[in-house]
Amino acid sequence: MSIRKKSVVRDWVESIIVAFILAMVIRTFIVQAFKIPTGSMRPTLLEGDIILVNKFIYGAKVPFIDLRLPAAQQFKRGDVIVFIYPDDPKKDFIKRLVALPGETVEIRSGTIYINGQPLLDPIFNQRYYYNRGEFGTEDKKIIVPKDSFFVLGDNSASSQDSRYWGFVPRSNVLGKAILIYWPPQRIRIIK
Repeated sequence: MSIRKKSVVRDWVESIIVAFILAMVIRTFIVQAFKIPTGSMRPTLLEGDIILVNKFIYGAKVPFIDLRLPAAQQFKRGDVIVFIYPDDPKKDFIKRLVALPGETVEIRSGTIYINGQPLLDPIFNQRYYYNRGEFGTEDKKIIVPKDSFFVLGDNSASSQDSRYWGFVPRSNVLGKAILIYWPPQRIRIIK
């Protein structure tokens, strides 16, 4: 009888270990949940929303070494991305990708211009972008460095973003926000 009890305990321990390893692999390389702490992405994301972030889409980071897995998709203007905040590596931020490496960004009269052309996509042209911060002053043209991105919060009046602290290095990007899954009344795909 005691051999049978040891077998049951061993089965439980093995199951828990396997479940833990699978959870860590999924969280590290495939998908991770994040909770939205501020209103910087209103109305797209609200404080308290819990979202799922696709980590493999841009090539997941391999822990403890400076290596990324191959990307399934390239970065696109308008993607909502989660990244390690450049000024404090202990914090993760979420913002909308506005400009890609090599592009020139300017905010003029509330409109974003990329390479001299206004962004006409409804994601961008239905919002007013304020001229704030060192990188967001009126009539200032900013060139995005190689392997970096310019990001803005959807709630321009209340967002600490690239206008203030500059660019997000590609190596800091954790993934693409894909889904709000909590609270239940807000379940939707993030656009």
